[in-house]
Amino acid sequence: MLRCARQGSPNPSGFSEALEQAWTPAVLGGTLSPTMSESVPKPVTASTRLAAVWGSPIRHSASPAMHNAALAALGLDWRYLACEVAPEQLAVALEGARVMGFCGVNLTVPHKRLALGMMDDLDVSAEAWGAVNTVVFEAENAEGVWTPIGLLRSFSGPVRLRGYNTDADAILRSLREDLHMEPRGARVLLLGAGGAGRAAALRLADEGVETLWLQNRTESKAAELATEIAERFPAVDVRTGLPDSDVEFILNATSSGLKPEDPLPLDIQAYPLSHADAVYDMIYRPAETPLLRAAQAAGCRTANGLGMLLYQGAAAFELWTHRAAPIEVMRVALMREVYGTGESR
Repeated sequence: MLRCARQGSPNPSGFSEALEQAWTPAVLGGTLSPTMSESVPKPVTASTRLAAVWGSPIRHSASPAMHNAALAALGLDWRYLACEVAPEQLAVALEGARVMGFCGVNLTVPHKRLALGMMDDLDVSAEAWGAVNTVVFEAENAEGVWTPIGLLRSFSGPVRLRGYNTDADAILRSLREDLHMEPRGARVLLLGAGGAGRAAALRLADEGVETLWLQNRTESKAAELATEIAERFPAVDVRTGLPDSDVEFILNATSSGLKPEDPLPLDIQAYPLSHADAVYDMIYRPAETPLLRAAQAAGCRTANGLGMLLYQGAAAFELWTHRAAPIEVMRVALMREVYGTGESR
């Protein structure tokens, strides 16, 4: 199934004060102006460039709000879409985008690992962290240099797909800004070993966490990732299963919590949340997942994945356009889309 979703799906009915504190004016550098993301987009023409986010499910995505606000702010004749793409159709979707002249694509669940083998070329970030969340479509310029096609007025010849990972650095930045958490030397429980979880685990290991516990529904995937981390980062004490001690933070990289009926991604009877100082959930819609509610009740500091979304998106934007991403415009657009307001409360 390949289906494009409309922007502006309903906002969650409520959100917690604890979540919003991670986006206070102190962090943002002052009160946000509601007009920051209100630049009028150019009308769609035959020359309008396209980018998109693909996933399954995709209707929860706030990426179109963020990217279209940024494109309008810079006066670029681009549009950013959200499309439902089933994993078995990812390869044909990428080929279709290549033929149609897409400038770039973001990939979310469940495509990040699957896309590795579908790229013509991999950036060192995708190779290092083992997942692709950003695709740049490139063609040769007049000098024969591979260039993002969004920078070319016209091109002929083949188009190549170059895969990047902008998730890994984004999660570190968000952990530091939104939870005031320093990964180096920390004890961490990571839930999930898929594309996002794998990138986070490897990046945390590279950053120098002391102990990293990997918990995954399929134990063999956690064990495989643990073996790779032990080989690449021997200074890190990596284990599978639940911790036998307190941890500085728990990081949820699973999709459990996207739907109201989803179970908690962690058995809190087996490992109570009170054993963690903080809990970070990569899910940002709903803004307050059951895991975060339970963590707040247990006295943990909490943050959702909106900061990670912002920073991975800003990095992707810069790869496609070679323009500095208007971070504050993108932040305001995300706040409006997810919380229903352009200002932190």
